Amino acid sequence: MKKNIEIIYQDRDLVVCHKPAGIPVQTAKPGQQDMVSLLRNYFTEKGEENQVFVVHRLDQPVEGIMVFARTKQAAADLSRQSREKSMNKCYLALTEGIFQQTSGVLEDYLLRDGKTNTSCVVSRTTQGAKKARLSYETIEVWQPGQEHVEEPEEGWNSFKQAGRRIFSSHWESSRNAPMSLLLIILETGRHHQIRVQMAHAGHPLIGDKKYNPHCPNGYLPVALCSVKLAFSHPRSRKDMEFVSMRRDPRSGRSPCA
Repeated sequence: MKKNIEIIYQDRDLVVCHKPAGIPVQTAKPGQQDMVSLLRNYFTEKGEENQVFVVHRLDQPVEGIMVFARTKQAAADLSRQSREKSMNKCYLALTEGIFQQTSGVLEDYLLRDGKTNTSCVVSRTTQGAKKARLSYETIEVWQPGQEHVEEPEEGWNSFKQAGRRIFSSHWESSRNAPMSLLLIILETGRHHQIRVQMAHAGHPLIGDKKYNPHCPNGYLPVALCSVKLAFSHPRSRKDMEFVSMRRDPRSGRSPCA
């Protein structure tokens, strides 16, 4: 049970961890593991209070840093920060193709279809449409036949090297066309937002079977990872920032800062 959970930080109010790809944040399906049940079991085994409250979400096939509250008061405060956009979320993504503009802002209106569990870009006047906004920066373009060379992990290079580690399986499976490694800052939190907006922009995520029609056969996690999370501690108001740069996708270890 514990092998599926990486605790980065914990105290009496909250716990920060790295969610693996393929595990839902919370599910009603009987017998299926989710992050809430894994965390509750983790705290129970330690003999601690095992209340866990969901503050924000990651799609089931997406991995990365998350924060969960351990009290109702912390849950209310962290949920407010997430809702009011004072909780900063940063992602690495691997997409098809090369962007004409190496950096920019994507702003669209999304409509969710609960029956198919998908979202799509619609006009702003569509009933039920919600505004979605993100900014992106191209860190590196991966060309067919390119060899990845280790470089000093400073500045942008730290994200570049992290992307190479995190998405190594995608690189090996989809290296017949150029791909772009992006750093994405999410300004709103809509359903499947990054996946939908990137696909609409003509650069779907590698491994995204819902929104990328070019996915190879077989299972491949969506090439999207939450690598940075910042917020104010709900009790002390101290600024908290966590960065996960996985040294080896199989090692189960994540340094944080």
